[in-house]
Amino acid sequence: MKAKLGMSPIAWWNDDLAELSDDVSLEECLRQSRSAGFTGMEMGRRFPNDPAVMLPILKAADVTLCGGWFSGTLVDEEMSTNKDRIQPMIELFKAVNAPCIVYGEVGRSIQGDRSKPLATKPKLSGDEMKAYARRLTEFGEWCAEQGMPLSYHHHMAAVVETEPELDAFMRHSGEGIPLLLDAGHLAFAGGDVLRAIDNHHKRISHVHVKDVRMDVIDKLDRTKQSFLDAVALGAFTVPGDGSLDFGAIVQRFADHGYEGWFVVEAEQDPKKNPPLKMAQVGHKELMRVMTAAGYTVETQGFPNA
Repeated sequence: MKAKLGMSPIAWWNDDLAELSDDVSLEECLRQSRSAGFTGMEMGRRFPNDPAVMLPILKAADVTLCGGWFSGTLVDEEMSTNKDRIQPMIELFKAVNAPCIVYGEVGRSIQGDRSKPLATKPKLSGDEMKAYARRLTEFGEWCAEQGMPLSYHHHMAAVVETEPELDAFMRHSGEGIPLLLDAGHLAFAGGDVLRAIDNHHKRISHVHVKDVRMDVIDKLDRTKQSFLDAVALGAFTVPGDGSLDFGAIVQRFADHGYEGWFVVEAEQDPKKNPPLKMAQVGHKELMRVMTAAGYTVETQGFPNA
């Protein structure tokens, strides 16, 4: 079985919390992650939107674009609005041969609002979840028809956060909307990561290997503290530095025959947790557990052809 290891630039620059950003260029960010062993990078705010500009930067760093976040609003807004917004991203991602676009629902979400406590996260009724899941399926099918598949990211403080919400979404949606399984977000939400892999492995097309510091999460007052407060306090980290057993998690993916990207997405204070050092810690731990699970980790970055 083959696996690829990528990172998210959120370890270097945080889109929602400017104070959790390091003053490094895109080129330096890519250089550091590649030197730690990662062959892919998800898109961040310092990436160019022109493939003619992006491709030489990726080639020079010997890194491929392994995904990127789209802020979807299908819980509230029209399909046509979301199609119009995602179309340029589809064309860009096709031009640089990215594997997928990560769909993150921001409609009604409080994930970017530091004034909203975790306990006030939006909830959908049963009928709302059914309708939402059907819309996402249709949207995912349309994106795939355009040549770029989506992968749906369940997320803290959003309409699909908890394991029961994820189960309901998956039950009412179809194969047209694959799943991004994020170990850290599911654990933060009180879910069972191994059970979720067992239940939904047939639809999982992308994986975020985000670790959590449960001692930080357990001390949160969810009636007063927000998702961004939790991030600033250090709720997330890289595999090998947190509370999750990635040996068991990666083994479970292997048991179900998952092949593809495992992406380290660990937003935290780069001054307290230097991104290069954390990248090295995460890569070392992932290589250990990947080898034990029988994966061959691809070492080629930017394609030779």
